[in-house]
Amino acid sequence: MRAALRMLLNGYDYLVLYLGLAWLGILCLAWTPVALVIYPLLSERRGRALGRYATMMAFRFYLASLGISRRCSFDLKALDVLRDEPPLIIAPNHPCLLDAVMVISRLPNVACVLKADLMNNIFLGAGARLARYIRNEPVRRMVQQAMQDFDSGSHLLLFPEGTRTTRWPVNSFKSSPALIAKKAGVSLQTVFIETDSPFLGKQWPLFRRPSFPVIMRVRLGRRFPPPTDAREFTAELEDYFATDRGISPLL
Repeated sequence: MRAALRMLLNGYDYLVLYLGLAWLGILCLAWTPVALVIYPLLSERRGRALGRYATMMAFRFYLASLGISRRCSFDLKALDVLRDEPPLIIAPNHPCLLDAVMVISRLPNVACVLKADLMNNIFLGAGARLARYIRNEPVRRMVQQAMQDFDSGSHLLLFPEGTRTTRWPVNSFKSSPALIAKKAGVSLQTVFIETDSPFLGKQWPLFRRPSFPVIMRVRLGRRFPPPTDAREFTAELEDYFATDRGISPLL
């Protein structure tokens, strides 16, 4: 009897894993033709607002769907206090593929800095262009677009590591958050994403089953004022994330 129950539970875990990944792809693909059609019909301001709101709601619905399975838990309420804040750089650590999904799911007006190839991705490209997300290269243009986007009162989601974490507690930080904060004169809000699992980390095979349930929690860290020296600020920011004031694994 116990062996049968274990088999059923393992089967359910794999069902949650595969359907969860497929469900995210379906939601993105469903939005793609809509975004393609309305992109040339709306002004930049209206397209940006609609694109970001629709993405927020789609990601919120997706995470809620995973939560219903009882195999994943997301505590994201700490982000809600940022909704009505003035322009900010939101700078989280980056342990897994769902980090941007989690942050965007709580904020209706956030621009995300994406790798250039994702802007042309069949799943994400059309929606990202409608929402006026920002390519991460070339760096000078990325900085200029971010500064322009702040004029609309938006937030900027930018991962200082540049990619998912490959060493504990964080990778070496890129200088782009400091450059943007300095040139735009905006503060940088640190965000700590904590998890009890390496699921969907940099070295995690996409279809490998984790030990469920997977728990993820977001909490706010220190808010840094606009820096005067980008290099010193980058080092200070990395040190802050790396110390015991920063990331704590939920183990």
